[in-house]
Amino acid sequence: MSEQTRQDSPPTYDVIIVGAGLSGIGTAYWLQRKCPAKRYAILESREQLGGTWDLFRYPGVRSDSDMFTFGYRFRPWRQPQPLAAGAEILDYLRETAAAYGIDKRIRYGHRVIGADWDSTTAYWTLTVEKGDHSCQFRTRFLYMCSGYYSYTEAHRPTFAGEADFKGAIVHPQFWSDDTSYTDRRVVVVGSGATAVTLVPTLAERAAHVTMLQRSPTYIMTIPNRNAPYDRMRRVLPERWAYRINRWINLGGSMALYGISQLFPNRIKRWIMNNAAKQLGPEVDVDVHFNPRYDPWDQRLCLVPDGDLFRSIRGGRAAVVTDRIDRFTSGGIRLESGRELPADLVVLATGLKIRLLGGARVTVDGREIRTGDIMIYKGMLAAGVPNFAIAFGYTNASWTLKTDLTANYVCRLLRHMDRKGYRVVTPTREAGVDPRPLLDFSAGYIRRAGDKMPVQGSRRPWRVYQNYLADALLTRYERIDDGVLEFR
Repeated sequence: MSEQTRQDSPPTYDVIIVGAGLSGIGTAYWLQRKCPAKRYAILESREQLGGTWDLFRYPGVRSDSDMFTFGYRFRPWRQPQPLAAGAEILDYLRETAAAYGIDKRIRYGHRVIGADWDSTTAYWTLTVEKGDHSCQFRTRFLYMCSGYYSYTEAHRPTFAGEADFKGAIVHPQFWSDDTSYTDRRVVVVGSGATAVTLVPTLAERAAHVTMLQRSPTYIMTIPNRNAPYDRMRRVLPERWAYRINRWINLGGSMALYGISQLFPNRIKRWIMNNAAKQLGPEVDVDVHFNPRYDPWDQRLCLVPDGDLFRSIRGGRAAVVTDRIDRFTSGGIRLESGRELPADLVVLATGLKIRLLGGARVTVDGREIRTGDIMIYKGMLAAGVPNFAIAFGYTNASWTLKTDLTANYVCRLLRHMDRKGYRVVTPTREAGVDPRPLLDFSAGYIRRAGDKMPVQGSRRPWRVYQNYLADALLTRYERIDDGVLEFR
């Protein structure tokens, strides 16, 4: 090969990870530890690592899963608060990346816009935007850790009369530091995790905050200091205290989910009764905290130390269940005829699904639509060679599943090395019926329509949403199961 040819060839890796957020950093750790000979890089479209935790800057942004299961099992979460502030999570990710040298493998400002598999060479060629020009990379294995929603667009419905409104309208995903809410009347439109985080934080400085919801959400209080973890750290090495506490929290969340599936009405009444005790008789729980769906048909919203309920009971905030008729010059008119005065409206109306970071994926020139993909074990795509997707749990901490996925992919790569294989492709079997990937009624999932991949009706195509079942499947089932095709 001539010197000129070598200079013009794109950088080539064994594995390329797309995305330097929570999933990408965790995946890089396991790849370094279990496949140390593999040459890898992380391509990150933004100029900072952290993904969600670098993007979201709205007041009070925090985790909606406990950090003892949301954090990495290989690096203890050292703070006692299970629901941590976004800035603390970002620091944790930065420290983790630096501690293991992962930060040196990240190429910032590299947005993957295309990925093409060539069966003749057994390589992926990635087309990457970098600033005002494009470049290419090659890799044997492509691992997508780019999340499931768009960083540049949000679900933002429009309402009649917005042009008449004299105040400001913002979406939390694009909150800026110059957004003022001190001594202002604020209406937060929404009832999900973002809304219940925003309301008590805004209420600390705003004149008044109203949470306007079209329909209620299940909201649970949890203590935001893990006393058992504090006690265990006094007598046990920190790593052991973290592991034990992680399993305690994992078991508790799995038990709550399981009981919710068996006895949804009892859990519903228990959640509502707890809300009523904290809110007092002035708030009609049957109107404002009585969802139309069963617990865990959508994610439960967790509030640390009942901060949302305290804000409402203290009069600094209120909850209204109604629909928007139109904006007026001074606020929002509801379908009931009531008008909510506002100087600032925050539209916490949700995310916009965008899988694979928006990249166009092709196999030998044939485009792969995400809605046509059947997922093998919740991580590999049928008919797509040397390709993995990090997709977490909806009923538990996201990281629990992406951790299992990373470890399975490392097992798979080691198996291929031992056998001398270069290519692995899941082959869809006859008689496996497609099922929705997520049995989940959240709005952002419903809006995704045919963009979401599907799961299958039986193993190994079925997605269990159960950590113990997935741990057994990914750690102990044999790799060469007759469904994966190797060459």
